[in-house]
Amino acid sequence: MTFQIKRAYEPAERSDGMRILVDRLWPRGVKKTTLKLDRWIKEVAPTPQLRQWFGHKPARFAEFSRRYRAELAANTAVAELRKLGGRKTVTLIYAARDPAVNHALVLESVLQRRPVRGIPRDIKKRKTP
Repeated sequence: MTFQIKRAYEPAERSDGMRILVDRLWPRGVKKTTLKLDRWIKEVAPTPQLRQWFGHKPARFAEFSRRYRAELAANTAVAELRKLGGRKTVTLIYAARDPAVNHALVLESVLQRRPVRGIPRDIKKRKTP
């Protein structure tokens, strides 16, 4: 299985393989014709309650990861994504600003069955905007 993540604001590339939007909301300021998606799987995104609680605050990322993993454990869309990534590259498209603190990192780690990569060591020291 080859999964990777990419911001919605970065241009599509041939190496992206299948491009799947994994946000519940459409990325702000991006036209549907520009994004070049193969699928949009909203169901795999965090619940609105979890997303609002998290608020992309770096200090909450560890707890967010734990809660989101629990949501994903009961989510049938995860199996669908794993099946899509069985023999080809799948790029998970997300819109969050911070490439080190977002749900796509957690989702990718669940799909790859490994710990979240890229959690900053200074996460508790970082100020939230």
